[in-house]
Amino acid sequence: MCTNAYGEWARRIARATIALGAALTTASGATAQSSSGAARLPFFVGERLEYRVRAGRVGAVGRTTMVVDTPQVLRGTTAWVLRFDFHAKVGPIGAVDHTESWLDPERLTSLRFHKHERHPLSKHDERVELYPETHRWAAEDGASGTIASEAPLDELSFMYVLRTLSLTDTGVTYARHFDAARNPTRVRVLGRRSVTTEAGTFRTVLVEMRVQDPRRFRGEGVILLDLTDDHCRIPVRIESTMPVIGKTTMTLEAQNHPAEHHLAQLP
Repeated sequence: MCTNAYGEWARRIARATIALGAALTTASGATAQSSSGAARLPFFVGERLEYRVRAGRVGAVGRTTMVVDTPQVLRGTTAWVLRFDFHAKVGPIGAVDHTESWLDPERLTSLRFHKHERHPLSKHDERVELYPETHRWAAEDGASGTIASEAPLDELSFMYVLRTLSLTDTGVTYARHFDAARNPTRVRVLGRRSVTTEAGTFRTVLVEMRVQDPRRFRGEGVILLDLTDDHCRIPVRIESTMPVIGKTTMTLEAQNHPAEHHLAQLP
């Protein structure tokens, strides 16, 4: 769970020989944490974030939840199960995105990725096993590939790991996606501002992510995230643009962090 000790943890990691930042920015970098690393992350088992969703072009209205669910043992490693559930109406037609990621909280690496997606003009299912130790991944449909990074991620786990990083306005390029075609991801801070949602008013860091996703964005996609400007880095607002649907915005409705753990919420 995030605490004020998070800043000290981040400084120790930055001084470590195999710091997380180095692992992200180089294809061969390694990532490591102490055995107490999971307890110092800005998210925790049981974290639940609830969002209202609007899609500008077609007027879709829906809900999204992001949950850190009960840990599971996967191939001898205790993994935190991250879940993303999106439900919306696009006119008379529903849109669904159910994504799961099994994250090793000590190494901050993904071990398994599942996705079930249904939109008005598309559908997509993906079930992938990641093997960081042998630098390979294998999908249920027979696809496979080589992983360059020592600590690969998928699209959902990257959203969580992003909350652990020291963010700068100069920008950093990461090569952590298990699928080489989805690299690189470029992240930079655009500024700071206040954002008001149904969950309250928060001081936020506005972060731009440029991602490679030929299927969804037909090339490069841009995601804008407002993260609380405190230790927890809670995503308060997430905006992206998708073909057909247009600009999609998720705004925070509810979250279950104790008030003393995040300092960016304004009275």
